[in-house]
Amino acid sequence: MKRFLFILLIFSCNDGFQQQATQNIKQVKSLQSTSNIYYWKNGYNISETVINFVKPPSGFVRIHVQEGSFSDWLRHLPLKEKYAKVHLYNGDLKNNDVHVAVIDMDVGKKDLQQCADAVMRLRGEYLYSKDKINEIHFNFTNGDNIPFSKWSSGYKTVVKGNAVSWFREAGNNTSYESFRKYMDNIFMYAGTASLSKELMPVTIKEMQIGDVLIQGGHPGHAVIVVDMSENKKSGEKLFLLAQSYMPAQEMHILKNFNDSQLSPWYNLSEANESVETPEWTFSKNDLKRF
Repeated sequence: MKRFLFILLIFSCNDGFQQQATQNIKQVKSLQSTSNIYYWKNGYNISETVINFVKPPSGFVRIHVQEGSFSDWLRHLPLKEKYAKVHLYNGDLKNNDVHVAVIDMDVGKKDLQQCADAVMRLRGEYLYSKDKINEIHFNFTNGDNIPFSKWSSGYKTVVKGNAVSWFREAGNNTSYESFRKYMDNIFMYAGTASLSKELMPVTIKEMQIGDVLIQGGHPGHAVIVVDMSENKKSGEKLFLLAQSYMPAQEMHILKNFNDSQLSPWYNLSEANESVETPEWTFSKNDLKRF
């Protein structure tokens, strides 16, 4: 269970179609390699990743991104085997079939890594993999900024009511184990309400990989753009979305229930007013960026 500051925040992160969706996720053999690191994953296989598993529709190619960027890191996320089911933190299966692929990333054994938490986990993992320790920081729901640089120097947080204080517990520790404990602490006291205030608003037409559709509130939800493709002739752009939900569960790439021919891709030109995902509808004004 999450712990909350001062007030309780309730987060709701709460077969023709299948055949067409399957056509868009056929595995493609690729000679591509990556220097990206995913510390939680043993036995990384480049063929079992977003970039090599979810292909763009005919006439579209993946947008160019800088090697080693957050965008590049996200499109190389490892995936579980084809047709994998989404598991909750307690091992149960997710009831709703809303995904085309499951991201191969642990969810933990507690009900912590929900929607916004999973987004923060990805951002934190990327920065940690690039040794950008000083850039890893997130806010608690009371607005206090909690930097990993302070945590890893031996300080830990104590929360009493709406107040956060620090105490020194140990020596410096920038290990991956320390990072994961830091992230669990963030999950305990942060969520959509805090993350939505941290991120920078961007317009829908400016969408980039790594941007987040987020509604902070009680309830609230967040999904992250993990890849994009474009039609060079028409300029049309498509995007892929991934989410966790409530209760805490494995991250998964979402289907597009509104367009079975395009699924799992979403058309950016159709997002002028809203983006309707299987379990949440976002406004065009909900797009934000780290």
